[in-house]
Amino acid sequence: MAPAKTSDAGRCPWPGEDPLYVAYHDEEWGVPEYDSRALFEKLILDGFQAGLSWITILRKRESFREAFDGFEPETIARYRPAKVEKLLKNPGIIRHRGKIEATIGNAKAWLEIEEKGEGFSNFLWDFVDGTPVQNRWKSIRQVPAETPMSIAMSKELKKRGFKFCGPTIVYAFAQAVGIVNDHLVTCPRHASCSTLVRNQKR
Repeated sequence: MAPAKTSDAGRCPWPGEDPLYVAYHDEEWGVPEYDSRALFEKLILDGFQAGLSWITILRKRESFREAFDGFEPETIARYRPAKVEKLLKNPGIIRHRGKIEATIGNAKAWLEIEEKGEGFSNFLWDFVDGTPVQNRWKSIRQVPAETPMSIAMSKELKKRGFKFCGPTIVYAFAQAVGIVNDHLVTCPRHASCSTLVRNQKR
């Protein structure tokens, strides 16, 4: 069942009026995500966002999914140089060699976490003890770019072999996947996401 459309009144200001951005805000952003593969995809896309706007990535997301085999880490980890060169010629994605090669390395790091039995989802959610942080910001100016949690998560991700996962990227990721609820309290989605938290089981 699709989420009910969020009223324009009180909505977080950052989507502006772009229909794609508004839909992303109303239906995805801040919804707790517990699926390890989906979390991998979002972290990779946030890494590609570095130096760009999220709407740029959002407009290319379906092309990214096609180019990167549905963001299946098992497949990406086996990419060879020829695949990298093919991706560098794909106008549907961000053609950045460092980020493409980091995606392959990140897939291998993801597999290692999974193979150890820890699970990528549990690894990430343990930074907030499995419970989303419910912030109560009244203004977009109050929302931080990074926090001690994102600094710690970034440090551990890098220790595990991940790249393009600095504290700011990681905090944006945490906001997107509902590890923190950073919808403004005036936004109807703040309460909606809080309700989803109570109903979600890991």
